[in-house]
Amino acid sequence: MKVKDSYFTLYNGVKIPAIGFGTWQVKDGKEAYDSVIYALKAGYRHIDTAYAYGNEESVARAIKDFGLKREDIFITTKLPSHIKTYSETLEYFNMSLKNLDTDYIDLYLIHAPWPWSNVGEDCTKGNIEAWKAMVDLYNEKKIRAIGVSNFHETDIIPLIEATNVKPMVNQIRFFIGNTQEAITSYCQNNDILIEAYSPLATGEILDNPILKKMADKYNTTLAKLCIRYCVERNTLPLPKSVHEERIIANLDVDFKLEKEDLEYLNSLKGIGSTRPLRS
Repeated sequence: MKVKDSYFTLYNGVKIPAIGFGTWQVKDGKEAYDSVIYALKAGYRHIDTAYAYGNEESVARAIKDFGLKREDIFITTKLPSHIKTYSETLEYFNMSLKNLDTDYIDLYLIHAPWPWSNVGEDCTKGNIEAWKAMVDLYNEKKIRAIGVSNFHETDIIPLIEATNVKPMVNQIRFFIGNTQEAITSYCQNNDILIEAYSPLATGEILDNPILKKMADKYNTTLAKLCIRYCVERNTLPLPKSVHEERIIANLDVDFKLEKEDLEYLNSLKGIGSTRPLRS
């Protein structure tokens, strides 16, 4: 089965398309609208946005205008990183629901364990409050799956201890040379799906001669090699582009990496920015 037609099944039974279209840094308005139309036309059925991206309304317009049935599209959005109370979580969820012009969200994530303005702050108490609100929304069937983003194990465990509900997803920065092995292993060993954002390292590794040579071996592009790597690591890649030809190309990743090449890619360190999660 082609990657674009494949799914992961979350531990609650919800099926999530195995590759998603990311909209981080995609400008609201025509750029976001056109990009999502290109993605849907190419065959993406999983669109990832966030309240903080400021483009939810444009994403929603594109989805609506494209004409798919609501159940045939998987929409992810995120609670802003600085929202750490129960009541504000409900408030911001409802704003996203309105922006996205839908009755439910397929996947809702806490965008980060701390405000982006104060990375590393201990917000355990606030994360628990936000998580309790999300659990309630999930139980009310307003969200089909709930999860986190940029969380370490030490951020996740208090949520589980407080609610007995484990995140279904952790969306992290993941690409060749920066795979955050500790949190990746923890999540994969605990049935929490890893979503790989910035699978192309926001473009930083696309001129890398080592990776270019390997891409040539497979008669593919370096970008496709990077996305395929995420697939082979059993993560869900979220490539982003505003160019139609690249959006189409990023879905064409149905080749298989040889075991030796995968092991070699796993061994690489320091390709592209390897800034730690908390910086």
